[in-house]
Amino acid sequence: MNPFDVFKYCPKCGSIHFVENDFKSKKCKDCGFVYYFNSAASTAAFIVGKDGKLLVARRAKEPAKGTLDLPGGFVDMRETAEEAIIREVKEETGLVISSPQYLFSLPNIYIFSKLEVHTLDIYYKCEIEDITGICAGDDVSELCFLDKKDINPDEFGLMSIRQAIKYWLSI
Repeated sequence: MNPFDVFKYCPKCGSIHFVENDFKSKKCKDCGFVYYFNSAASTAAFIVGKDGKLLVARRAKEPAKGTLDLPGGFVDMRETAEEAIIREVKEETGLVISSPQYLFSLPNIYIFSKLEVHTLDIYYKCEIEDITGICAGDDVSELCFLDKKDINPDEFGLMSIRQAIKYWLSI
């Protein structure tokens, strides 16, 4: 479901006269408030071990439960994308990364509670020194390292992750 269909009342004054303003905003005819539907920031990590294998996670929750994913997640308020990727990798893998290196970003639509959440997924190359203590946590059911030749992008359930994997495999 598109956010335009869900947000029916003005969040400022509660008016029902909250109408589409343009392709990315709604405006209240009563108080003049304009709400922009901007992308939420999300991060994902390409963690390659010393043997060249990529760390992948299996999603424990919807959306795309049971499919492969990269460690990562949403950027919290008052948090940088770099702080978010460090936190998310720790929560999902138990691993500590430092100095994440920006690679690229991709737009995505993430379905959450049947709502289309437009995201900007920010990808980082992350290095780890030590994998002792690695364990699946948070919303991850399993972790494994895969050789490039064994990675099938179609096994990744989220659209932008699948695109990112295809790009990573091509470089």
